[in-house]
Amino acid sequence: MRATSSLLGAAGFGLSLLLLSTTAVAQQPHDSNAPINFSADHIELQDKANRAVLSGNVAVKQAEMTLNSARMTVAYTGQVIGGNPQVSRLDASGGVTVKRPDQTAKSQYAIYDLNKRVITMLGAVTLNQGGNVVNGGRLTMNLDTGRAVIDGSSVGGSSGATNGGGTVTQSAGRVSGTFSVPKRN
Repeated sequence: MRATSSLLGAAGFGLSLLLLSTTAVAQQPHDSNAPINFSADHIELQDKANRAVLSGNVAVKQAEMTLNSARMTVAYTGQVIGGNPQVSRLDASGGVTVKRPDQTAKSQYAIYDLNKRVITMLGAVTLNQGGNVVNGGRLTMNLDTGRAVIDGSSVGGSSGATNGGGTVTQSAGRVSGTFSVPKRN
């Protein structure tokens, strides 16, 4: 494993893998108050339900984070400030990818709770950070702390991947793996 990351250990009957990055970038909280810019092939506004449905090549950017998917439901509170509805939650599905400066995560589904500043990704989750790859069923990313928790529970499974020296696979609801080690003199 690279010197910029440390493995904290397993919790919850060996199902949870905790990764904490010690890089300055990962420790900076995400600016969840930044405006959310989006683009999509199609948008359907459902004002009475306080939501918008984006579909087709959905791209969302907030500060230095991007979220891409095939479809996304944007829930807002009904409160309008400065002419803009106040977004509270994003539900994404279909080839979801979340990119931050130091990591990329992929899954089938994702929920971004803007009030809690937490992204939960479900189904065939892959987290790539510094060339190390972890696969599991569910990933929870706290955008304030940079803490990422992966466990084996899921709505879909994954079989494992290799990228640059680190491989982690999920089998029977578990997360296990091998991480690359920096070269030493």
